[in-house]
Amino acid sequence: MKVLVVEDDRKVAGFIEMGLKEEGHVVDVASDGEEASMMAHVYQYDIILLDVMLPKKNGFQVAMELRRKGQSTPIIMLTSRDAVEDVVRGLDAGADDYLSKPFQFEELLARMRALCRRGGAERMEMLRFGGIAMDRLRHAATVGEQPLDLTT
Repeated sequence: MKVLVVEDDRKVAGFIEMGLKEEGHVVDVASDGEEASMMAHVYQYDIILLDVMLPKKNGFQVAMELRRKGQSTPIIMLTSRDAVEDVVRGLDAGADDYLSKPFQFEELLARMRALCRRGGAERMEMLRFGGIAMDRLRHAATVGEQPLDLTT
């Protein structure tokens, strides 16, 4: 998947970016809300991981702006704000899911997969060309019925 990580804490952003890349994802990082809005409009992402507390424009504002402009890319808000009011505000702003920090990386990956299974991702999970099929979520490919060995 192509993922936009929006996080102003360089350490947290680096951790998420490294983990996602190790899982085979393509990752872009934005460090403030304005940069995130611009990148989400210019590039096509399968999912956006969006912090709430950001400089220039907060995550609630970014999510509302993207939805107002017709952007349907799934958004998972990642934030240390875990009060029920914040969760409700994030979901009402347009987030598809809300994950409180600190979180287990495996849980983040599972939530990303779940959102894509629901059909929220703009790109197809399975790519096909001739007799070749590639499953983007499982990082697997086949030629006909025979599995292909993929290396990283």
